[in-house]
Amino acid sequence: MDIALIGYGKMGKIIESAALDRGHRIVLKIDIDNQNEFTRENLQKAQVAIEFTSPNTAFQNVTRCLEFDVPVVSGSTGWYNRLDEVKKICLKQNGSMMCASNFSIGVNIFFALNHYLAKIMNRVMGYQVSIEETHHAAKLDAPSGTAITLAEGILEEIGQLKKWELGDKSSSDILPINAIRKDDVPGTHSVKYASNIDDIEIIHTAHSRQGFALGAVLAAEFIYDKKGIFSMNDLLQLNF
Repeated sequence: MDIALIGYGKMGKIIESAALDRGHRIVLKIDIDNQNEFTRENLQKAQVAIEFTSPNTAFQNVTRCLEFDVPVVSGSTGWYNRLDEVKKICLKQNGSMMCASNFSIGVNIFFALNHYLAKIMNRVMGYQVSIEETHHAAKLDAPSGTAITLAEGILEEIGQLKKWELGDKSSSDILPINAIRKDDVPGTHSVKYASNIDDIEIIHTAHSRQGFALGAVLAAEFIYDKKGIFSMNDLLQLNF
């Protein structure tokens, strides 16, 4: 495939390496220094775009890809309050898109485990659930998109919980998320059910950003010749 990279920071460079390893070509690289090259003519040289930028620019970048008739995979987080707008644009343009809080295959398996565990724990009394996530100090959003996806999965299954909040648990119907920032941590997420008798905990620890990059390339391979709005569940056939 011919791929356009929208965002060419650390993550963009790792995605480039993963794409080249799988035999693809990078035909366009857009970053903060060459926004003038983000044109319809240049983008349409690509069969698919992979977008990893920032919460402040993701909406505009994804929208532009759709309006220029190029399928887009977006791994940016912190902008999902506008995701429904993008989905409407995608449908209007008869386009193709996949947005995910995390493209790692392992993390998406972790999401499925989280759903299944929450479904079981909804029938058990005496446990308090919490989420903790740790990332590199340069990560702009907190909590992480992955932590929010975990929280949404728990809220879908545990009826007594009404919403998540960043910080300590403030009431019985709140799911707390603790966000920690440290240097050089690709991403660690844990979901803990604690009681007076015992604790049950599931953890995903990323050792590098390679898993995110490979998953994004696999997503691009999946959507580039399709129309519609897709998720990693479609790619991995994880039904939960």
